[in-house]
Amino acid sequence: MAQAATKVLTAHIPLPLADKVDQLAQRLERSRGWIVKQALTAWIDQEEERSRLTREALADVDSGQVIDHQAVQAWADSLTTANPLPLPR
Repeated sequence: MAQAATKVLTAHIPLPLADKVDQLAQRLERSRGWIVKQALTAWIDQEEERSRLTREALADVDSGQVIDHQAVQAWADSLTTANPLPLPR
């Protein structure tokens, strides 16, 4: 199996965070690089999902698929009452 090409990235990491990386690497018996790669992959996945959801929400707004603020506020206010309102649609 061919190894994927790699690139070295350098970053200044606060000492407490670097210590946590070292602790995790030791506990998991993995390298620092492996820990950083896992964390960076997870963060990028999260940011890509956030971007996708934002674009989806903006498309809903552009197409008029929105819920009136007053309806949402009334629903939220009703959640602490004995008879909460149904979820606004």
